[in-house]
Amino acid sequence: MPSWNDIFTERGKYFEKPHTDMEKVARGFKEKGIRKILDLGCGTGRHLVFFSKLGFEMHGFDTSPKAISIAREWLAKEHQEAELKINRMEKRFPYDDEFFDAIISIQVIHHNLMKDIIYTVNEIERVLKPKGMIFITFPIFGSGSIIDEWKLEKVEKGTYLPQSGKEKGLLHHFFTEDEIFQVFSAFDLLDVYINETKHRAILGLKR
Repeated sequence: MPSWNDIFTERGKYFEKPHTDMEKVARGFKEKGIRKILDLGCGTGRHLVFFSKLGFEMHGFDTSPKAISIAREWLAKEHQEAELKINRMEKRFPYDDEFFDAIISIQVIHHNLMKDIIYTVNEIERVLKPKGMIFITFPIFGSGSIIDEWKLEKVEKGTYLPQSGKEKGLLHHFFTEDEIFQVFSAFDLLDVYINETKHRAILGLKR
């Protein structure tokens, strides 16, 4: 079974361009007076660099030491700064309560069993300030997708393990719409939509 550290070691940056919605998200964050952002599962740093250049105070963590190393190099090359840590999302986040104004997480939190996803979302709630914002994306289960080629093995309700493809051996949970509102019940979901990359995106406000 591959690890994200193996993937980043083999493929380097993996993603280089920001998510297609990030300019809109950044404008919304500016309007709300958001300053301090956590990139949960920051990978090699594409959004750390993007938001740092716009003047936000960026923090990020990832399970992969290689990803964090690449992110540090990328930030330095762009003359930007961010506070980075190595941590697993199903473990307690290494931050105080109500530490962040906003949290972003792009194609990350679904890589787990549901019990661990719920833990992660509870931690998101804990480290966010009141009225803090979230922008989170995850894949959609359906036909016509590369997912069809992955030979998915069901692990639990809604959670599968690809037996082939580029994410072979990495857990994938596919949220139903009802699950989204159940799991993120501590948030007012301002927008739930399918984005240009055919993934589901949620924009929310902590109650």
